[in-house]
Amino acid sequence: MNVLLINTYPHGGAGNACKRLQKALQGRGVDAPLLTTEDAGLRWPFYAERLSFLPYEKDKSVRFSFSLANFGKDLHKHPLVEAADVLHLHWINQGLLSLDGIKALAALGKPIVWTLHDMWAFTGGCHYSGDCKHYKSNCGNCWYLKDPAPNDLSNKIWNRKKNTLPANIQYVTCSKWLADMALSSGLLRQSKVTAIPNPIDTDLFKPLNRAARALQHTTWGVDEGSLVLLFVAMNIKEHRKGFSYLLEALKILKSKTDQLPIEIVVMGQSDPEALAMLPYKTHALGLIKDESAIRQVYASADVFVIPSLEDNLPNTVMESLACGTPVVGFDTGGIPEMVGHGKEGIIAPQRDAHALANGIYTILSDKSRREVMQVAALVKVAENYEQGVVAERYMGLYEANLAAL
Repeated sequence: MNVLLINTYPHGGAGNACKRLQKALQGRGVDAPLLTTEDAGLRWPFYAERLSFLPYEKDKSVRFSFSLANFGKDLHKHPLVEAADVLHLHWINQGLLSLDGIKALAALGKPIVWTLHDMWAFTGGCHYSGDCKHYKSNCGNCWYLKDPAPNDLSNKIWNRKKNTLPANIQYVTCSKWLADMALSSGLLRQSKVTAIPNPIDTDLFKPLNRAARALQHTTWGVDEGSLVLLFVAMNIKEHRKGFSYLLEALKILKSKTDQLPIEIVVMGQSDPEALAMLPYKTHALGLIKDESAIRQVYASADVFVIPSLEDNLPNTVMESLACGTPVVGFDTGGIPEMVGHGKEGIIAPQRDAHALANGIYTILSDKSRREVMQVAALVKVAENYEQGVVAERYMGLYEANLAAL
């Protein structure tokens, strides 16, 4: 079987998930090349996409949160496409595929599987809708736009999708939460949608021994005996990542007790002014791309906190669990599917900084409970997210769609 994986970038959350699936499939003997915008060449569709949205955007904060899919590359004659038995789309925005490009691929008559990493496929352009439920009908009055109206840009894109997206696509969501959202939408209500999580390589992402953890703490400058709280974000200024709630929770925790020797490690693009407001000693690691180094970070933390307000099935949570590090996060998106409350970590009600603070305290203040959660995390990953388990589920899906032709 030849399965062509198609994703805009070879990096980022969707890119990393796509490459992990590629490795998982190849481990099962599947020929699984990856086609990205870097392979397809030409950058003009990216700039055309961004420039075409400028007259409509509310402000620059939403610039990369809304995609039109007016421009893209013509891939239907690409040699990798021609050789494939199955076309497996992932995140295809920002100039890789237009709506017409997706339609052209479907016209080839090959099975198309499309893994959704956000809500874009069933909205009028946004990748996450926030509190807006317009995607359930026909979009319009979009809060991302400068001039919201019933027949605004989001409504036009929604209708283009309705008239353009082929009916024979097999949709996959990384979380059951996103599957429920897709099936409640006006666009995908009648579509084939199933939930399959992203895979992770448990030979790479796994716990460290005590000596290796201690060495890592020394390298960071963490004091001996301190408890390490990890926060990860590509950009802490992005509102949906919830940094403000983490800040509030840590201030609440600090005001309640000075008993816990907490130090914070931040991985990703950080804002020095924002980090300076944190009430504990903080170590900014910056952006780390090497997966072995990323594993060292997760496996050297005592708790990982993810205060995201919107998310699908975050790779960060999976990486943390695979390294045996308990997780504290909000009841949002697919996070509660990954982290059982009181089992692999603590789930706090949405936007409740006090509950977030209590969750952090619960884990860091009780070593025996933390150790039980560490074991539960490893079991959860082995049973649900290990790359062989996920590869088998996808292979069954590919075979079923091939048989249906």
